[in-house]
Order: sequence, then structure tokens, then C-alpha cells
Amino acid sequence: MPRALGIPVKLFLPALAAIIAFTACASFKAPEITGIRAWINSEPLTIEELRGKVVLVDFWTYTCVNCIRTFPYLKQWHAKYADDGLVIIGIHSPEFDFEKDYSNVLEATKTNGITWPVAQDNDFETWRNYSNSFWPAKYLIDQEGVIRYTHFGEGAYDDTEEQIRKLLVESGADLLENPFDSPKDQPVDQTYIETRNATITRELYAGLVLAELRESVRQPEFFKNTGSVIELEAPKDLKPGYIYFDGTWIAGIEHTRHGRETTGYEDVLSLVYSARSLNAVLTSDSSQPYTIQVKLNGEFLTDENKGQDVTVAANGESFLTVTEPRMYNVVEAPAYAKDNTLTMSSNSDDFGIFAFTFGVYQAGP
Repeated sequence: MPRALGIPVKLFLPALAAIIAFTACASFKAPEITGIRAWINSEPLTIEELRGKVVLVDFWTYTCVNCIRTFPYLKQWHAKYADDGLVIIGIHSPEFDFEKDYSNVLEATKTNGITWPVAQDNDFETWRNYSNSFWPAKYLIDQEGVIRYTHFGEGAYDDTEEQIRKLLVESGADLLENPFDSPKDQPVDQTYIETRNATITRELYAGLVLAELRESVRQPEFFKNTGSVIELEAPKDLKPGYIYFDGTWIAGIEHTRHGRETTGYEDVLSLVYSARSLNAVLTSDSSQPYTIQVKLNGEFLTDENKGQDVTVAANGESFLTVTEPRMYNVVEAPAYAKDNTLTMSSNSDDFGIFAFTFGVYQAGP
């Protein structure tokens, strides 16, 4: 179940064609919302009882960077059209096990300023009802309970809002005093656009199952001892687009954890990537905070290229503090660059990594 396709479009033309085809033919009765473990910001809702309203069903999960990038647009639509009859329902279908925890999802909604109803679809029952395959995915339902428009991934915000307005008018809303101000897609970094043969590193997974399925790790020993402490040695020549572990680690089903306590940052995670921004999904197995030392191309990060979650100490050391399981913004470089080498190391044996994601927008993760 991949996170959905966002940018750059040229990398995803086959999938984009399939999305367009599906969008064009989408017009059928909306499946019901079922199997929900908990509701946030609302009492339980059903599609049937929302007849007469225009409903936007949004599938998301809180560590998905593609989902996070859509939040500003969802907030605008909620603020602009709720009084005209638009109801947004966020269906939170978790990618990782810790995303099933109610308190984690609740905290994520608060942190991201999500005020519309959110349903915890922990068992993917509603996901299956909709035959959904992506995060994020949007299903726009008219006043008669019929799906009239779908969109998978980021982008097409102007098209989506036009469809919202169309269905609201059909339902009787008067939008004359609520004019359409076409929302723009997030601007892509200019250096990325101008770089010949520019690429963006694909999402990389550190847990055994997806690391093997998506070929995110190229160390054969990594896959031989599930859940056991293993000694790994990274090659001197790191191939772009793969995670490498050096030292003592424990490879688990969903994530890999540092296998011992150290004092000198002896055990290192490395990867070579091409992007402007880099994010990491991190957790602490003991729920206690710990720090990770971060370097880019052998140097500590600076105020010019550090991510929002990184601190630069007075002595110049750059580190991030992991306090909860979530996505952390690690690198926000001034511009896109190819073949950057990131290294992360922690003295704590709680250091746990699930995934890396990358971006080429002018701003943001």
C-alpha cells in the first residue's frame, strides 16, 4: 500500500494516467464508513446520515509526508465551506503499528491543527470498502451519496476545489459571497527544475518486510536474523538510494533499532540521497526521549540547511531529540542537490528508524 504519488509528476506518468482514468469514471454510491475503532472531533458519522451534505472522505496516516503536505488545503476548504454544507471526514488508516494508538493519533490531529472529524480505521475496513490503495486519497461525495470525484496523492487542489464548489451549488448552497480563489500547488524547487537528469530519491524503509519488498537495504546480513542483535558493516562505496547500517543493530518487522548503548556514536546509519528536504519516521521503544547526531556530507547541519526538528548547539553539533513516534523533518536545504550523504548516530539503544521520505518543493518537508 504505497503512499500516494505527489511530485514530481514526470516521474509518475503511468500511475497518473491510471488516476485520471479512474477519476473520469468515478460515479457510484459511496461505501459506508465501518469498522471504526474511535472518532476524534466528532461523534460517529455515517455516509447515509450525511445525505444532503457534500462529503470529502480523506484517507491519511499521520507519518505520511504526502498527507501532511495536503493539510493546508484541507484546512482552507474546511474553513471556507463548512457553513455551506461541506463535511470533511479524515479516515486515518495506519501504515505502522504505533499509528493505531489513539493517543498518538489524537496528538497528531492537535499538532497539525486538524479540527474536522477523524475516524480511526485501524483494521482497514473502510479502506477496503472503498477499494483504496493510497495515502492520501480523496473521495468527493454529493448530496445523494454518490462519489462524483476522486484524487490520489498531492496536487490538483484547484480542480478539487472546483468540484467541491460544483457539488455545493447542486445541493443548494449560495456561493456568490464566497468567491473561488484558485489554490496553487506547492512550487517546486527551481534548482531541481533546472538540474539536468534530476531525480528524487524514493521512499526508503528500514523494517525487514518493506526494506526487502522495496529494496531499501543492500546488506544481505541485514535480512538473516529477524529480531536479533546483528553486527553490520557498511561498504566504503555507498550506492545512492539505499539505507546502510554500520555497527550493532536489531532488524525488526517494521523498524530497525540501535542494538546497544554507546558513548562515542560508534554505530552509524548512512544513506546517499538526492532531494532538497529529508524526513525520517522515528520512534523510541522505551518511550523515553533520546538524541540523534546528524551530519550531511561529513559536516554538522547549520541554520541554513537544518530541518525544523533539528537543533544546532552552541558548539556547532546538530542533533534532533526524539520524544514521540512521528515523522521528523531532518534536512531543509536551500536548494535541491544530488547525492548528499546523510549520517545519523545515537548513543541510545532506543534509536528506532522506520522510513525516510524526500521532497523537492521550495519549502516544507
